[in-house]
Parts: sequence; C-alpha cells; structure tokens
Amino acid sequence: MRIEELKPAPKKNHNPKRVGRGQGSGHGKTSTRGHKGQKARSGGGVRVGFEGGQMPLQRRLPKRGFTNPFRKDFLTLNIKDIADLNLDTIEPQVLIEKGIIKSVKDGIKILGEGEIKRAVNVRANAFSKTATQKIKSAGGTVEVI
Repeated sequence: MRIEELKPAPKKNHNPKRVGRGQGSGHGKTSTRGHKGQKARSGGGVRVGFEGGQMPLQRRLPKRGFTNPFRKDFLTLNIKDIADLNLDTIEPQVLIEKGIIKSVKDGIKILGEGEIKRAVNVRANAFSKTATQKIKSAGGTVEVI
C-alpha cells in the first residue's frame, strides 16, 4: 500500500454545507440561521456560562476558604510500605523503577505508620518525627534530599 492509494472509509467523507449560495441550494437567504434574533446576527450568541439572565451557577455557589497556590503536594509513604520492600537504599528513582510510585509530585514524605525491623538507608524530601525515630532505632539512616 502506498500513500496515494489511501482513501477515507465509505460514507465518511461528506461535502461541507455551503450556505448563502442562493435560493436553489436550499441554504440561501437566511443561510440556515432562521429569521432575526440574537443567534441570527453576525457575532451573535451568548457567552460561556450565560444562563439567560438567571444568576449563574458560578455566582450562586458559596465561596469559602483559601487555596494556597504555593502549596507543596507531597507523595506520602509509610514505614510499613518501606519494610515490605527488600531494598537497602530507598530513594525516589528506585521507587519509580520498581513501579511502587508513578511520579514524585513535589517530593516524597515518609510517615511513621507501621514497624521496621532491619536497617534501611532512606532518602526523601521530608520525614515525620516518628518515621525518623523508627528508622534510626532499626539501625538505618535518614537523609533529606
């Protein structure tokens, strides 16, 4: 097969509707826009979200609180998740390679839920106090990236 032999599937190619080409075409005079009204005018129509003068949904809903645009979104891992892995060094690149996490987001934070029995070297962006204590008591090291 060559590129010049390619053609669209049958009944998939429609001719465009040619409006404003005279009465005989069936799309003459008003060019399928009907008679008068806002939508018949050039540039006519309503803006996105306009509800015909009714108070729009965006203004009816209550606005509360504050969204911090500088918030750091950490991916959290618990000690029990680390204990299940049979690795001596745990760092973001290793976790991605093993398929445990998909992306690092703004960093990884290790939390203290669970127990760890063996010494593990952990490199992450943040640690909770309990996680740091548990890793160090097991003989491991904690390194903030």
